[in-house]
Amino acid sequence: MAEINTYPLGTPAGNTRLAGTQMAIPQSDGTSLNLTRNFTIESIAPLINQINLGYTVYTAQLTAGAGAAPTATILQNTTGLTFVWSRNGTATGQYLVTVSEAVFIANKFWAIVSAKGSEFPSIVRTADDIARVDNILCNTAAAVDGITEGFVEIRIYS
Repeated sequence: MAEINTYPLGTPAGNTRLAGTQMAIPQSDGTSLNLTRNFTIESIAPLINQINLGYTVYTAQLTAGAGAAPTATILQNTTGLTFVWSRNGTATGQYLVTVSEAVFIANKFWAIVSAKGSEFPSIVRTADDIARVDNILCNTAAAVDGITEGFVEIRIYS
C-alpha cells in the first residue's frame, strides 16, 4: 500500500474529492455503521465555516436602478441556501431578500449593508425568511431608489 505523503500535491477545486468516514449511519436493521465516503471540497466548506466561525455567510455586491429589484453578484455563499432579491412593492428605496429556509432567527441573524456616495442603506430582519434593506440619502434622510456599488453580508449563526 502506498504511503499517502508520497502522492503529489494538487490544487483543490470545489469538485475535488476527499476521502473520509461518515459516522454512525443508521441501517435498516437498526444498527449503525461508520462508512468510508468521498466528500467534495464544495460540500464541506459550509460545515468548516460553521464549525470554525460559528456561522455561515452570504456576501454579495448589489446594484439596482430606480424602481428595479437589486441584482446580486454573489461573492461568497457558504449557507447552501438560495437568496432572492426583490423590490418591496412600490415603496421607494425598499428591497427584500427572501431566503429558501426560515433561518433568519432572532439572535442568530446579523447583517450589514453599504453603498457608494450619499446613499445610506440599512438592513433589518422582518421575518424568519425575509430581511429588508432601506436605502436613504445621508444628507436628507429621504428614501431613495437604486443602489450604487452596494455590498451586503448576512451571517447566520448556529
